[in-house]
Amino acid sequence: MGSLRTKLVLIMVLLILALMTVVGSFLINGVGSFYIDQFYEQMERTFSQEFIRQLQDTTGQSTERMKELLMAQSDLGIDLTARNVYILDTTGAVLEGSDMRETVEMTPNLLAALEGEVGQNSSITTSYMDLAVPVEGSGGSYIVYVLDSKATVNALTANVLEIILRSLIMGLAICVVLSFLLAQILITPLRALSKGTRRVAAGDFSEKLAVTSRDEIGELTRNFNYMSQVLRDTLSEAENERNKLSTLFLHMTDGVVAFDAEGRVIHFNPAATQMLGRPIDHTVRFEELFGEEADLSFVLALQSPEFLETEKLAGQRSLELFMAPFSSDGTPSGVIAVIHDVTEQRKSEQTRREFVANVSHELRTPLTNVKSYAETIESAGGTLPPELEQQFLGVIISEADRMTRIVQDLLTLSKFDYGKMEMHISRFSFARALQDVYEAEAIDARNHGHTMTLEAPADLPEVNGDRERIEQVLMNVVSNAIKYTPDGGRITITAGAEGAHVWAQVRDNGIGIPEKDLPRLFERFYRVDKARSRESGGTGLGLSIAQEILQRHKGEIRMESVYGQGTTVTVTLPTAEGNP
Repeated sequence: MGSLRTKLVLIMVLLILALMTVVGSFLINGVGSFYIDQFYEQMERTFSQEFIRQLQDTTGQSTERMKELLMAQSDLGIDLTARNVYILDTTGAVLEGSDMRETVEMTPNLLAALEGEVGQNSSITTSYMDLAVPVEGSGGSYIVYVLDSKATVNALTANVLEIILRSLIMGLAICVVLSFLLAQILITPLRALSKGTRRVAAGDFSEKLAVTSRDEIGELTRNFNYMSQVLRDTLSEAENERNKLSTLFLHMTDGVVAFDAEGRVIHFNPAATQMLGRPIDHTVRFEELFGEEADLSFVLALQSPEFLETEKLAGQRSLELFMAPFSSDGTPSGVIAVIHDVTEQRKSEQTRREFVANVSHELRTPLTNVKSYAETIESAGGTLPPELEQQFLGVIISEADRMTRIVQDLLTLSKFDYGKMEMHISRFSFARALQDVYEAEAIDARNHGHTMTLEAPADLPEVNGDRERIEQVLMNVVSNAIKYTPDGGRITITAGAEGAHVWAQVRDNGIGIPEKDLPRLFERFYRVDKARSRESGGTGLGLSIAQEILQRHKGEIRMESVYGQGTTVTVTLPTAEGNP
């Protein structure tokens, strides 16, 4: 309907118009009623019982005498232009009058007088006031009729109407001015509130509105400032929580995908895309991702805290899925699926099962041999030749030593796994450690007809570590080269320094390792040639232990091999601080 100012002006104008209309109506009606009442009161005083008897006494005389008597009454007045007096006979004919009129209009009051009653009724709507009084005397019956044309009343009413119109015009002018002033008083703070509302809606809470009054608008302004402060704090807290959840959602390792009740994707995080191994957008549906593992309607029907747990294979990944519905106002709104990558867990479980099976197998073989040879000796009852008995006892001792080595290696790995392996760290010469290992394995190499050489500079940097464990690693590598190189082979040990590291390399021209077996060489109990490993007393744990020891020293072991041509193993360790 327009601005508040226009509305206030219109309301004030309508109020003045309504007020002046009501007042004018009351004034005009009051003036008319007053004159009518005054007329009949005056007539009542004039036509007293005494005056009516005087009129009755003149009936025996002439009507002229009656007229003179009537005109002599001062209450009737002598202004014959406004009020006329007539004497009528019983047929309504004019006998005498204050003007030259020969007939008068038959009014209700005149008709009442012809019936013998005093006619003294009038209405504000009529254009005249009249009074008809029947007079009966010895000389006959007459009607005295007084007629007033209301000219005075109409003139006064016109004056009152003119005054009202002038007052209305003046009142309207004052009303418009006052309404503009009032509108300005009201609109100024309201405009400030409106501007502040737009600013708050745009997210700007920096300014407070000035409170210029103590009335309701001032209270509204104070409440607005309070609301703005509370809203700013609430939005700040909500933004912080949203940022926390967004950061958690984006960077959590578990995948999360949210669907609406129709199965359309509404949220997802990068981990879900990575785990499922396929792109996800808002056009993807529940059935495309998890249709084989779960039914959307079934998940939506679950009641809190119920959830669905299932698994899914995505390429080489094993995924564990947890699905639960979320609701709004008690109505299911969608489903959230949390994806947990259990690939490593499943591999660990498989490795653990294989480990137990391998341990069982590795221990069962020597135990079977020990039992078999011991039962043979027992059943022979001392009848075996001494040489054969000694051979059997040698096998039993060898198998017992083999089980002891397996148990010791398992204990070593267990200590590494639980962080209980004690390291005796000291500074030592890496070149000297290589020399000791070379000398310790030289006899075994000669027994196999190998040519083994050592090429290590004497000024190699020193290292910090557990010398016994480092030598154990180097000895394991050299020992493997001797075992898996056919007799008469060549084994070369070289060493050097590069940057902040020293390295030792063992190269042989042995049987080599198939390419497919290289990634699994450091798995526990894994052996490429199981039969030959057992013949040589291997447990399949040496390289696993070597890798654990080097990781504790921040070093590494690398293996390169060509099947049928030989193998190269490189061990790298950081040098001790303060080396030249």
